[in-house]
Amino acid sequence: MRRVVVTGLGAITPVGNNIEETWNNMCDGVCGIDTISRFDTSDLPVHVAGQVKDFDPVKYIEKREVRKTDLYCQYALGAAAQAVEDSGVLGTVDETRFGVYVGAGIGGLITFVENTENFLKGGSRKVSPHFIPKMIGNIAAGRIAIEYKAKGPSLAPVSACATGANAVGEAFHAIKDGYADVIIAGGAEAVIHPLTIAGFANCKALSTTKDPKRASIPFDVDRNGFVMGEGAGMLVLEELEHAKARGAKIYAEFIGYGNTCDAYHVTAPDPEADGLANAIKLAFEEGNVSENDSIYINAHGTSTHMNDVTETMAIKKALGEQAKKAAISSTKSMTGHMLGATGAVEAIVAVLAVKEGKIPPTIGTTNVDPECDLDYTIGSKAVEKKIDVAASTNLGFGGHDACVLFKAYKE
Repeated sequence: MRRVVVTGLGAITPVGNNIEETWNNMCDGVCGIDTISRFDTSDLPVHVAGQVKDFDPVKYIEKREVRKTDLYCQYALGAAAQAVEDSGVLGTVDETRFGVYVGAGIGGLITFVENTENFLKGGSRKVSPHFIPKMIGNIAAGRIAIEYKAKGPSLAPVSACATGANAVGEAFHAIKDGYADVIIAGGAEAVIHPLTIAGFANCKALSTTKDPKRASIPFDVDRNGFVMGEGAGMLVLEELEHAKARGAKIYAEFIGYGNTCDAYHVTAPDPEADGLANAIKLAFEEGNVSENDSIYINAHGTSTHMNDVTETMAIKKALGEQAKKAAISSTKSMTGHMLGATGAVEAIVAVLAVKEGKIPPTIGTTNVDPECDLDYTIGSKAVEKKIDVAASTNLGFGGHDACVLFKAYKE
């Protein structure tokens, strides 16, 4: 049985441009959601988002390459560079056994809109020759593989808001099953744009609250939609013996993954919550979780009524009596919903929760919905607690459900 561990982490988020900033700010209850500053929102019903701040792509990409890459890809390359450096894996792995599993829920939307506008105004000659390779949703995975000469298995999963979790989970299974020894895995997204805001707002998915501190309030009776976020999260996953042989530091062990579909509705989760419950069960069964284990779950927790109630039901269906003892929180209360990046960033939170013995809070929530009757770590600061296993759950349009599971590493 091949065991898989996490040996590197990287993140670009609304609460920090690296792992240390992101984690510390989450533990301190810092809200990365604010009034949208990139464009005029006066004609839009939504005015807040979780924007990445002070990001400099030139730290990670040659200046001449910046104009050839969409913002989502820049975030991905930045987070990947951090994770690879953190892991120290370069030069120790056979390039044919080195993979990249990185996805985006939407991809290069900003590039698509810009080139569409140019085409409509000036015809085909105004379309950039870089349009297609900037826009396509697999290009972050491709560029990361090129950067690090990763010639092993490579995928760019697309499963809406479950993308990041599916990328990380599928990479885990690829290593466990012997197809690779090291994989850079994660997700990225950068679609805070008037078109996307309008699209989500018109299907009644986004919060219209103007107060950034009360816009993303998962499990609160006053919630009225999710808040758009952006960023990237990357993990270096590695086969245990390979990691030990090179003396790698190990954050946590990856022990379980569940991947299911509601097969119910294009946008709404199954009201019976069977799909997500089964994903959680699959991950916990693969991870051989004991009934005595202390559990933390980083919930999808989008601050929508359908998600929060359904997710609560799924956790109870999957874990039974253990659900009442599990510590749960939604870091989307601080970052907003990063779409294709969210599952990867929240997997990182689960990894660090196990390693550090800290549970980031669900901030902003003050009046918990009676239908949501579990422990959501409501407050403004992290709670210190020994955690045996930590999960992250994610749901996506189309009915996609995912759960990834980690535990503290032991020989």
